[in-house]
Amino acid sequence: MSAPLLIADVPWLLYRSFFALPKSIVGADGQPVNALLGTVNAILSVYEARLPACEGVRGVVACMGAEQADYRVKLYPAYHAHRDPMPAQLRAQWQLAPRLLQGLGWTCADSEQLEADDVMFSYARAEEECGGRALILSGDRDMFAVVSERVSVVELKKGGEVGLIGPEQVRERYGVEPEQVPDFIALRGDPSDGLPGAPGIGAKTAAELLREHGTLEALLAAVEGGSSELRPRAASALRENAQLLRTFEQIATLQRIDVEPPTQRGTDFAGGAHVAADLGMRRLAERLGKLA
Repeated sequence: MSAPLLIADVPWLLYRSFFALPKSIVGADGQPVNALLGTVNAILSVYEARLPACEGVRGVVACMGAEQADYRVKLYPAYHAHRDPMPAQLRAQWQLAPRLLQGLGWTCADSEQLEADDVMFSYARAEEECGGRALILSGDRDMFAVVSERVSVVELKKGGEVGLIGPEQVRERYGVEPEQVPDFIALRGDPSDGLPGAPGIGAKTAAELLREHGTLEALLAAVEGGSSELRPRAASALRENAQLLRTFEQIATLQRIDVEPPTQRGTDFAGGAHVAADLGMRRLAERLGKLA
């Protein structure tokens, strides 16, 4: 079986590392490099992990994108509106990330109009269509929609363990199929994106409704046609918020852009060590130097 392509959610990794690791981890200019260090270490942990039915990975695509896609904000102005501005110390590391990641020989992919989620989705589908497999390193549950027999989401567990989330695990966690995840998000809501969902509809009810009706559109058609067996209050909430729920589903649906799967290439540990040393990341440079 061919080695999978590792597709990394760089914004999530940077944010995660910035708030998890001490700001006392600084580079040559005395400014924090904790987000950069944590991002590289997380990718390397997957790169080096013994994953089920995998003999390593065939390459790494590090994905970035807009903080929020303009079209999603136009559809629903409250989308991401609750999020605090990016801290200045994180933004400085954000700008350095492509240099370090490219130094490791990894493919850096970006989009000015769409978000990193959309970029990851595009690479995963492109790899799948070429007969390959993909691993998506992200903590964003929206990416469950991309899961298939050839695409898994990587889960970083405590103690450095790495797990894989496939279709069966999506069904266990959400109670729906991967392709139903955007409909599920629309009904249940997504606080991280500022989407409230349908009033009075929680995760359990949302999953039950989708198992019964298949799609959000079919559910709304049943409610609007009076054929639904929902309680009056729930039916009324869906009927009154039908167009807004369609908007949420549109926002939660990942967008495809044209990408080419990268050619197979190993990690350039020596190149990464050189960039890390130049940034004053001595311990990372030593680790990469040993791997080289």
